Amino acid sequence: MIAPPSDLSDSLTVETYLSQWLERHGRVNLRPSSVASYACVIRNYIAPYLGAVRLSNLTAPMIDDLLAALLERGLSPGVVRLARKTLGAALEQARKYRYIDQNPIKDLLTRLPKDGPTPEPYTVPQLQQLISRVIGTRWEMPVVLAGLYGLRLGEVLGLRWDHVDLEKGTFSVCEQLPYRVAAGTTILDERLAPVKSQARELPITAAVRPYFLHQKQRQERRRSLAGLGGGTYYNNRLVVAMENGAPYRRERVSNDFGRLLRALEMPHIRFHDLRHSAATNMHELTGDFFTVGAILGHSLRGTGMELEFPTGLDATTARYVSVRVDRKRAVLTTYHRAVFPDAALVKVHKKR
Repeated sequence: MIAPPSDLSDSLTVETYLSQWLERHGRVNLRPSSVASYACVIRNYIAPYLGAVRLSNLTAPMIDDLLAALLERGLSPGVVRLARKTLGAALEQARKYRYIDQNPIKDLLTRLPKDGPTPEPYTVPQLQQLISRVIGTRWEMPVVLAGLYGLRLGEVLGLRWDHVDLEKGTFSVCEQLPYRVAAGTTILDERLAPVKSQARELPITAAVRPYFLHQKQRQERRRSLAGLGGGTYYNNRLVVAMENGAPYRRERVSNDFGRLLRALEMPHIRFHDLRHSAATNMHELTGDFFTVGAILGHSLRGTGMELEFPTGLDATTARYVSVRVDRKRAVLTTYHRAVFPDAALVKVHKKR
């Protein structure tokens, strides 16, 4: 029998228990970004409805009412499903701790509708159109890094110039912006969060090099102008940063990206779908499944999920295969040349 923790009491509420559960569970099992995601779900979707209920009094009808209320708020089925999953996992541990006799999540009546179809990734012509229309704007470098290299949003916003070697022609994806950055943050800690999967070194192709150079020159000009005008420039050394060098917040970039696409009258995708677009296009153009996975920083299983088909390769194979930078360069060059035929968009960039 599992002995209940010392903080068990008849007055333990759902909110207090969930906080304790997340601390115990997250400390040993989850990445910091996952802990922040669970905390957001608990704070915004569960606690306002069930937080004050005594854990021992929680019932399946109460949870059914919670799910119905979240759907009525207009939340997507995926978000409501995440709330149910979070609550279910926490209550299952409460059952093992003997806080409750059984997990009420197993007796729910609510059947959540399916999510809408996942947006189709952008094709090469669509990416050409998007890049050509964001050249010279704050979206230029984020779109290039996500759409041409498959970086995640946190990796885009956490890339520092310290890890960009223009002379060698490579950059390292080894940090990401912390999951939650407080509004008004201007200075980041010296060490950022580690990347979600594998750190990796990626080549700066000839087609993309002008974008790195232009971004660096633009930031140096802003820093100089801020000094001349008596303003402040926050030197976080971020490749993608606000006009004053302060970091962007993930939520703001995600929301603004949707508005950008609506203004450009382009098909709706999430910012993360630029990563799917890069993965799909690289694979279609080269067929090099393993190198595409190395560029994305994925495991074999993760690459298969990204491209929506089984890998056919096992972990033993992966252990003995190392994808060199030259091979990544070959795959990325093929893809980037397809996006920039005859360096057409690079010429447009230079003119601006």
